[in-house]
Order: sequence, then structure tokens, then C-alpha cells
Amino acid sequence: MASYASRYARAFADVIFETKLDAKDVQRQLGDFAAAWHESHDLREFFLDPSFPLGQKIEVLDKLNAKLKMAQQTRNFIAVLIRNDRIAGFDDVAAELRREINQRLGISEAKVVSARKLDQKERRELEKQIGELTGGTVEAQFEEDSTLLGGAVVQVGSTVYDGSVRGRLDRLREELTAS
Repeated sequence: MASYASRYARAFADVIFETKLDAKDVQRQLGDFAAAWHESHDLREFFLDPSFPLGQKIEVLDKLNAKLKMAQQTRNFIAVLIRNDRIAGFDDVAAELRREINQRLGISEAKVVSARKLDQKERRELEKQIGELTGGTVEAQFEEDSTLLGGAVVQVGSTVYDGSVRGRLDRLREELTAS
């Protein structure tokens, strides 16, 4: 992760909250920019190439913004990354911004690894259960790991809740060998 990512994320989060922008809308706008950034090798190369003048890069950003319809503050934030030669770290800054916004909104981030793909209803129910366990709102990222055999492993911050079949078997083995 880029060392400057958290500084830029905190600064932009300050702007979002001071100007009372909808944080989820800003994240969607950054997601739209990220999609264009990742889909177009030429766009990335253009913004990263120091031989192109800054003014030309900002013009391209404005043309892109005409299609994406980002808020002025979001457009300005990306322009700052370009101006300060930090656009290469866009993904790191966006990830840090998501964490910063969630922290300010009191939303805990959780990583859920399950033995199989969970449908939307199961995901919402699991997020609700994790929220009750942690005493707040939870936004989860879901992954699959077939080696779990069944169940799920949930990580919220540094706390891990292991409800997997593999975890249960490991705990049972430890109990039996300790007896």
C-alpha cells in the first residue's frame, strides 16, 4: 500500500463530511472512475506518463467526468492525485477512503470466508448476525474456501470467529489431546 494513501483518504473524507456529500454516492463515483481506470490501459498510461502536460491530463479528466458525472469535489480529488503524481496509487487511496468513511459512520468491516458461495439473502442475514455480535452496522466482504468443509470464518478487525467445520474439528482435536 502506498504510504501516502491514508493521508489523502483522511483529507478527502474531511471534505466529504464537511460539505455533507453523500459518502456512498462519492464511493460509487470513485468506483465508476476505477472501472474506467482498470478497463482502459491507454487511460492509465496517459495519466501515468510524465511526458504529457498536466493541463492536458486535467482536460482528459474533465472529458471523462462529463460521462461519469462525478461531484465537483470528487473530480477535484482525482485532479489532486494527478497533480501531485499520486494517481498510480488510486486503488490504495480509494481503499483507505472506504475504510475511513466506514470508521466515521460507525460501520465495521468484516471479512467472511465461507465453504460455498452465499446468496444475497444469506449474505444479508450473516451481516445482520455479525452486526448483532459486534453491536453495530457491518459491511462484509465475502470469499469462498472449499477447504473449510462447511460453515464460515468471520474476521472483524483483529477478532476472528471460526464457525467452520474445519475449525470445530481442530478444536475437538485439541480438547481430545489435552484430556
